[in-house]
Amino acid sequence: MSINSRVDLSRARILVVGDVMLDRYWFGDVARISPEAPVPVVKVHKQEARLGGAANVARNAASLGAQVTLLSVVGQDEAGLQLAQLLAEAGVQANLHQDASVDTIIKLRVIGRQQQLLRIDFETPPSDAVLADKLASFHTLIADYDLVILSDYGKGSLTHIAAMIVAANARNIPILVDPKGDDYARYQYASVLTPNLSEFRAVAGSWRDENEFRTKAEALRAQLSLQALLVTRSEAGMTLFTEAGVFHQATLAREVFDVSGAGDTVIATLGAMLAAGEALPAAMAMANRAAGIVVAKLGTAVVLPEELWATS
Repeated sequence: MSINSRVDLSRARILVVGDVMLDRYWFGDVARISPEAPVPVVKVHKQEARLGGAANVARNAASLGAQVTLLSVVGQDEAGLQLAQLLAEAGVQANLHQDASVDTIIKLRVIGRQQQLLRIDFETPPSDAVLADKLASFHTLIADYDLVILSDYGKGSLTHIAAMIVAANARNIPILVDPKGDDYARYQYASVLTPNLSEFRAVAGSWRDENEFRTKAEALRAQLSLQALLVTRSEAGMTLFTEAGVFHQATLAREVFDVSGAGDTVIATLGAMLAAGEALPAAMAMANRAAGIVVAKLGTAVVLPEELWATS
């Protein structure tokens, strides 16, 4: 497939499961230092709320035209309601299990002069009962989808990830995982794993040269019985390891403004392309293009179809 050959993503049916969060931004001006402590005083003049975590993955896939359902856990609070509203506005079908014992995860960023000055996180892990209900919903929903994306941010909503992978494989439904932490055994038998360079290093260890990097990547793919391992490598692009061979894409970013959420865009684009019937190397090429577009935007942004299919 030529990178500029448009694919109809409207037929792609994707189920996204994982940790959702509300990204809040406070934008302001910095004109002085506080007399109380040596910190800048930010006079806030604008506030924004955006979808984060697995919700941003779902939003990215929907923005490309895919049919997307998000399965996750939120608190019974104002932030959970706002998440549901933003998902509806993004064209995502939300299946959110409410847990009265937790607060919806919030990441609050304070921005001054176009730079992030501070981030404040609010989070608690979901209860076992709600997670069991969510797993039951997963088993009910999965048959209606072409592909599953598991977005693991290490916040507790993917406690039953191994069972989800087993269920997807039993139905021959591709399952993509964006991993977290250093316990990759829980991702065994996934179709595609998409760690970034630092996440891969935390599991595989350091390497001296490209040959050793590729040896370690092939070993991890074999150890976890993955169909493919896609390592995103920041300014070095991304490398795909499959049984058929190794495929590399150089970065297409012209300007890097903000890398937050870039991994969400990569797995969402990769999933949408695969669900629409594209082969892995072609899907990776489009995911790489999407990453180059989204890092030029502030915060957890999305790539629009006209941007993705535009001539370089």
